[in-house]
Amino acid sequence: MSDLGLLFHQFRFENRSFWRNPAAAFFTIFFPLMFLVIFNVVFGNEDIASPTGETFSASNFFVPAILAFSVITATYTNVAMSMTFKRDDGQLKRVRGTPMPAWVYLGGRISHAVAMAFMLSVITIAFGAAFYGTEIPTTTLPALLVILVVGSGAFAALGLAITGFIPNADAAPAVVNFSILPLLFLSDVFIKVEDPPVWMDWVGKIFPVKHISLALQTVFNPFEPGSGFEWDHIGAVALWGVIGVAIAVRFFTWEPRK
Repeated sequence: MSDLGLLFHQFRFENRSFWRNPAAAFFTIFFPLMFLVIFNVVFGNEDIASPTGETFSASNFFVPAILAFSVITATYTNVAMSMTFKRDDGQLKRVRGTPMPAWVYLGGRISHAVAMAFMLSVITIAFGAAFYGTEIPTTTLPALLVILVVGSGAFAALGLAITGFIPNADAAPAVVNFSILPLLFLSDVFIKVEDPPVWMDWVGKIFPVKHISLALQTVFNPFEPGSGFEWDHIGAVALWGVIGVAIAVRFFTWEPRK
């Protein structure tokens, strides 16, 4: 079998493994929708009038934040957690001892995470459109697809990178959540802070969470003209993806930590 055939086979295996765990699949899909409902309940879903007199649902500004959260959950959090548990369980060591090329196994794992990010994005957008009147982007759809591809790939690479700093499976939830949850609050994903302190603004600009959130905000903002491409934010996320690959190459390990 060719390497591409092996890659597709590994992707199918990862996909089947995911859906054979109904509890994990349910909460992976349910979490973003739960936050979308909470945002609309807490902050309201009143119509917002544009300068031209058109009205748009406030959910157009909530859905992008939930999309950013969905991409991060499906890629960074999911990859980091699962790979750490598989490493400590000895699965990665056994896989490494097979004739399968290492990049095929990792490629299958990452491609599955990217596919989950796209699935969650479609579900979130459809849920927002059905229940909260979210405008589905049409003119900015190419920009949305580019952001999702770049963002999911970058955060999947960062998920692999962080495993090199997780000592064992018991520490995985704490390390992963500590590395991402503060950024979700500091990057205007969960709560938009008006006139933030200088240090908070700088932290948001340094890390990729705020960049993917702002890029998605532009795509869904009905008041923003143009094609929706925010190349500075997309480039920042892509740069972090390259950094993640470099760190993973250096620190990722197949054997359990002693």
